[in-house]
Amino acid sequence: MATQKIYAGAALRETRARAKLTQRAFADRLGVSLPYLSQMENNHRPVSAGVLLKLASEFSLDLSAMAVGDADRMVVDLSEALADPMFEAPPGMIDLRLATTNAPAFARAFLRLYRAHREGQERLAALDEALGAGMQNATSSPWEEVRDFFHYCDNYIDAVDRAAERFAMAEPDLPPLTRAINALRDSGLRVVTAELGNSTVYRRDGDLITLNAAASRETLAFQLLHLIALETRGNLLEATLELARFRSTGARDIARVGLANYFAGAAMMPYSHFLATARAERHDLERLAHFFHASLEQVAHRLSTMQRAGNKGVPFFFVRVDQAGTITKRHSATRLQFARFGGACPLWTVHQAFETPTRFLRQLAETPDGKRYLCLSRDVSKPGGAFGAPMRRFAICLGCEITHARDMVYADGLDLGNPGLFEPIGISCRICPRTNCHQRSVPPVDREIRIPRDREGPLPYTFN
Repeated sequence: MATQKIYAGAALRETRARAKLTQRAFADRLGVSLPYLSQMENNHRPVSAGVLLKLASEFSLDLSAMAVGDADRMVVDLSEALADPMFEAPPGMIDLRLATTNAPAFARAFLRLYRAHREGQERLAALDEALGAGMQNATSSPWEEVRDFFHYCDNYIDAVDRAAERFAMAEPDLPPLTRAINALRDSGLRVVTAELGNSTVYRRDGDLITLNAAASRETLAFQLLHLIALETRGNLLEATLELARFRSTGARDIARVGLANYFAGAAMMPYSHFLATARAERHDLERLAHFFHASLEQVAHRLSTMQRAGNKGVPFFFVRVDQAGTITKRHSATRLQFARFGGACPLWTVHQAFETPTRFLRQLAETPDGKRYLCLSRDVSKPGGAFGAPMRRFAICLGCEITHARDMVYADGLDLGNPGLFEPIGISCRICPRTNCHQRSVPPVDREIRIPRDREGPLPYTFN
């Protein structure tokens, strides 16, 4: 297997700027000539193995972050945005990769501009619908801005993660719910348990916290730890929000909730202990849920955050969908990205998980770029707690590139070396280049379609 070439001109320039070195001084520290450094900084040549070692030893640069980072994610995001029909001749992948590696700030600015354009179109559509229905107004949501914040942080927030780890390890032998209750009582709150109905997790009345006796322990623990983050780690959350520089108050408020949720998950599953256990158990979700008193969804989501510099776990992607196929949670530390402006690929087994409740579905998948993955899907539907109560139905998918598959117990018994077992999947139909997909819903927007006189396949059109 060929070694992946690493083009990291932006990372080199940023490292040199942080060290306040001239190009010549930086070249001397790396042990290369000035012209060679210039070529690497401009992505005309890949970073050599010797330079990588020097970066690690001389500048403490995390090398694993250079292999899959913002550039890979932005290439996918840009290709999807540029597939919009408003762009008549979108650039090729080579040009996109040059743009993201040579000018990442410009690429991010373009994505923000395109997102603003899309939001404007959606507001116009919502306004038209609202006027047609006789409504007074229509609003839009800043969810995507917050999603992008976590997306480009690799879903790992170091300061919040370490604060949660310190909180958890102060009483490492106690289950998360007990730790949370103790912390609330230490802060002067009273905690009692009572029947509160089917949907309420807890109720607060001044200094009194009443827990719902019908709620699961992992749900109670998570929600109380969320409350603790807001009550006792407010300064930390606000400092993190300041660094994020959100454009709207709504996005900032949503991100505050997201950071409190992050603290809760990290406090239930403290980083070092959780990562060591995950490796020992080969990422068995059920075993990890048992050890850490957490739900399967909480464990899967936490696995996707194991990206601490110097002690990274397997890079996973994690996604949660509802029955309509709408992605309600998404994150990827891998090359696999999710549709931002369209629906998800219907060939993903995550959509089939609703048909097989309580069962794990394994899938070997290959994306159009030739990357192969081991995917694990399961429904995580949440019962209402009483007859006739509504059930919240979701399915999750956790996966990694095939090079890491042996680290997962779910790879046992699978022939990972048989290319015929990998099912071709895409990101979304509107940008997928596959010409022979039997589940395609719409043609790709960047291809010219032809309508053949004699229909031979499942689609009424063809394209190149």
